[in-house]
Amino acid sequence: MNKKDLIETIASKNDLSKAAASRALDTLLETITTAVAKKQDVTLIGFGTFKAVKRAARKGKNPRTGEALKIAATTVPKFTPGASFKAAVAKKK
Repeated sequence: MNKKDLIETIASKNDLSKAAASRALDTLLETITTAVAKKQDVTLIGFGTFKAVKRAARKGKNPRTGEALKIAATTVPKFTPGASFKAAVAKKK
């Protein structure tokens, strides 16, 4: 499923136009992105939590030359699924 499919599903299930569903989805994604960029956790009970985590500096290797290199510390986004989401995905048919 891609963004277009998601917009169509939101629109049909909620009696909205595709434009309104698109704006709602864009607002949701923008809000989550902005909050995580500000180091705030976004928790959607049952679905999961979006947060920013620090990744320590480490040593790496250039796969082409085999030369050792330093990988700088950085902050990356992380998603942790909630219990309901995990259960729905693990559900056997």
